[in-house]
Amino acid sequence: MNLPGFPVNRPRRLRTSPALRRLVAENSLNVSQFVLPLFARSGKKLRRPVAAMPGVFQLSPDEIVREATAAHALGIPAVLLFGIPDTKDAKASGAYARNGIVQQTVRLLKRELPSLLVITDVCLCEYMAHGHCGLVNGGKILNDPTLALLARTAASHAAAGADIVAPSDMMDGRVRAIRAKLDLEGFADTPIMSYAAKFASAFYGPFREVAESTPQFGDRRSYQMDAANGNEALREVAQDIQEGADLVMVKPALAYLDIIHRVKKEFGLPTAAYAVSGEHAMIKAAAANGWIDERNVTLESLLAMRRAGADILITYAAMDAAKWLKSS
Repeated sequence: MNLPGFPVNRPRRLRTSPALRRLVAENSLNVSQFVLPLFARSGKKLRRPVAAMPGVFQLSPDEIVREATAAHALGIPAVLLFGIPDTKDAKASGAYARNGIVQQTVRLLKRELPSLLVITDVCLCEYMAHGHCGLVNGGKILNDPTLALLARTAASHAAAGADIVAPSDMMDGRVRAIRAKLDLEGFADTPIMSYAAKFASAFYGPFREVAESTPQFGDRRSYQMDAANGNEALREVAQDIQEGADLVMVKPALAYLDIIHRVKKEFGLPTAAYAVSGEHAMIKAAAANGWIDERNVTLESLLAMRRAGADILITYAAMDAAKWLKSS
């Protein structure tokens, strides 16, 4: 019986069963949207756990292949590869060495798993003795002299077989420099996925342990974005697109859903969201204490990124999420 003045439309009608809720769902998660970050370092049969990031390891190239094979079998189409070198110096020599750890691992992955998309993180911080993303002089991070090293690094990744290069350094002009270098070296078809709106975030804390890239002085606030600025993020993305970015990324994801939404709405390019180490660690820690349901919170968080507009979800939980989606 309808009460006087009660609306005829009852939204609850479309929530009465799981099948009906799935039928009218505006957004969904699919394993084809996932990218799994992996961390390579030299050695064999090496799986070094990361205390601050449960389930994440530093892996030798053979173990990277093993992990990537398992991920690909679950339907995950891509990995995002980081490298941890044996030695560091003031010019990040290991970043662009022909037989650097990333270059070795890319060649192995493309030989063993040719259908897997290999995305490489293009940055210098892991390879610099001081831990910053660019060359340093007198305590100042130098922008323009760093561009040549970033471009050289990206080209070396492409030469090794990387399908996509992803500059994460936040130096001004890096996308233009990388695009020009790739084109010059014969890699005009290699796409660039720019960390276009990368914020100077406290959510990166656990990553410093796995990547061994803590700055030895100061911080990265002079080149990564201020968390207070949304309009500036759009300007950063616009500039990277103008310079030749094919895909763009917002990092971190969960605390920056508004930026993801604005970027996708404004530009329409394929947009990635990176669920960073702090997001992963918080969910894992709370779940370990029995405070939250890890499966449901993880999937809800990823769905929020999709709802905000993300097409691509870079997440350390990619394999778990793939298994949960398969069993649901």
